[in-house]
Amino acid sequence: MTPVFCIVALFTLAGGLAAVTLKNTVHCALALTVALAGLALFFLRLDAQFVGFAQILIYIGAVAILVVFAILLTRSSEPEASGGIVSSRWLAGVIIAAAVFAVLGWAILRSAPALAHESAAPAVTVHQIGTALMGRYVLPLEIVALLLTSALIGAVIVAMHENGSAK
Repeated sequence: MTPVFCIVALFTLAGGLAAVTLKNTVHCALALTVALAGLALFFLRLDAQFVGFAQILIYIGAVAILVVFAILLTRSSEPEASGGIVSSRWLAGVIIAAAVFAVLGWAILRSAPALAHESAAPAVTVHQIGTALMGRYVLPLEIVALLLTSALIGAVIVAMHENGSAK
């Protein structure tokens, strides 16, 4: 294990642990973003550039930011937090996270012998994927972009109507 791997693993685990133990939902979402960034760095270190950059663009750039916006838009309905910064249900979160980790680890260890007989995957570069997305698959890509944009606009309109009726 290299020092870079150890540092990235430490930040990823700390972000994941903070995401399940912190009480403030904004802090949990930001800690989740740190954990997702660590996963993206792992993919980049494994020379899976497309997956690493997709992780950054989709999960950090879109999903995590959308979660933060959703939390901030619905903040008025959340009861005031009292006490410390760690949730009272932190133990349940850690137990569930450990159970998921154990199941995923078991699945990976069970699939390792089966993977030895697999043929080598074809080498596809990020440039080839980008060319396909901007050529053959440009229409589905644009439709997904319009769908996500309309969903975000709809969420903002719904949040604005809920805030207007509460006053």
